[in-house]
Amino acid sequence: MNITQEKTGNLNAVVKIKIAPADYTEKVDKAIKEQAKKAQLPGFRKGMVPPSHIKRMYGKSILVEEVNNLLNDTLTNYIAEQKLEILGQPLPQMDDSKNFKWDNTDDFEFDYELGLVPAFDVNISSKDKFTQYVIKADKETLESRIKNIRRSYGKMTNPEVSAADDVLYADLTQLSPDGSVFEGGIASTATIRLDQIKDQEILKSLIGLKKDNEVTIDIQKALEDAALIAKALNIPEEDAAELKSNFKLVVKNVNRLEESDLNQEFFDKLFGEGTVTNEAGFRAKITEEVEGMFKQDAERQLSNDIYEQLLQKHNFELPDEFLRRWLKATNEKLTDEELAEGYDDFAKNLKWTLIENKIIKDNSIEIKYEDVVQAAKAKLDAQFRMYSPSPLPEDQLAQYAVQFLQEKENANRTFEEVKALKTFEQIKSIVTLEEKEIDYDKFIALDKK
Repeated sequence: MNITQEKTGNLNAVVKIKIAPADYTEKVDKAIKEQAKKAQLPGFRKGMVPPSHIKRMYGKSILVEEVNNLLNDTLTNYIAEQKLEILGQPLPQMDDSKNFKWDNTDDFEFDYELGLVPAFDVNISSKDKFTQYVIKADKETLESRIKNIRRSYGKMTNPEVSAADDVLYADLTQLSPDGSVFEGGIASTATIRLDQIKDQEILKSLIGLKKDNEVTIDIQKALEDAALIAKALNIPEEDAAELKSNFKLVVKNVNRLEESDLNQEFFDKLFGEGTVTNEAGFRAKITEEVEGMFKQDAERQLSNDIYEQLLQKHNFELPDEFLRRWLKATNEKLTDEELAEGYDDFAKNLKWTLIENKIIKDNSIEIKYEDVVQAAKAKLDAQFRMYSPSPLPEDQLAQYAVQFLQEKENANRTFEEVKALKTFEQIKSIVTLEEKEIDYDKFIALDKK
């Protein structure tokens, strides 16, 4: 067997693999004998089929399989031994001039194109400056969060007249363009949350209603969401997206979730017995929680700023033409238009991955299983706290985390998140971070610039 490598550009190479009969004959003969032992053919007892018969019937397909296996193993080992850093996978070069007989006498030659990782250094220092925002909780956000928490621990009542945050339990009946009931049309009993009504005129018409009152609404204008419309009318979402009719809404009941009183029982349910004893302490805790969520937003902004600035600073080339061919070869449904539209983003993310990998390697950063478990626990804890500020018991949270990571996709995604986090922590330990306090509304406006 003969393997050679030829550089065809700064970031491209071709590996040529020449295989003689001596390289594959023994493997093919062994595969034929093993097949003969397992074969069940008419006229032969199991395990007694002559190898010559198997060779005559299946010899060519066995030869093809063994040569392919030999090629894959040889190429993989060569890349590892030569310590070649490649992008994507090797692409076989098609050559119609090579006509093999596949009769166990061929000298084969196969060529594979490689896309090589560019050589570059990551240059980061204290001269690289970034703004680390400290976001303060504004009154509107704080009051909204307090209201949601109080309602989560409140009680359900049935007021006589509807108000803006109530839920209507109502019959919905499809109408014809002339306003009459559409014969054979959609009829449903649904719960309509008034805080989900988008159109202000429609919302106004639903406030002040009593049991048995009826109004006509344009359900598309009211909800502006196919999923919500489908749920309300009990129809498929694709049908809901196309629906244009008005509906008669008849109130059957008005439901209201009253806010919990700000008393010691409420405080103890939220934070544990005696942790908070008055409204001021409660508001301080909620402010801390809200600003903790804002801190995550600030970290995302900082990470994005680092991402963009370091990509501009490390503007190395990629084997673009090879990568385009590789993307097409490995994604059969990918159209030329989709490739043209999406390639720049793909290349940008690939460059960042290479920068990230180099930082990990140069600084000997380890990603341990315990790190991944802790990240899963933090993610799940944050999800549960969206519904209640009270933390889950540690043993229960750990159990949920283990179950979460048993899904391969969850485990891979969490691993990548930990990898990214460790990379950014390393970067932040080197660059200069300048703190800046900012109101939440002004921070949100940053994304719109």
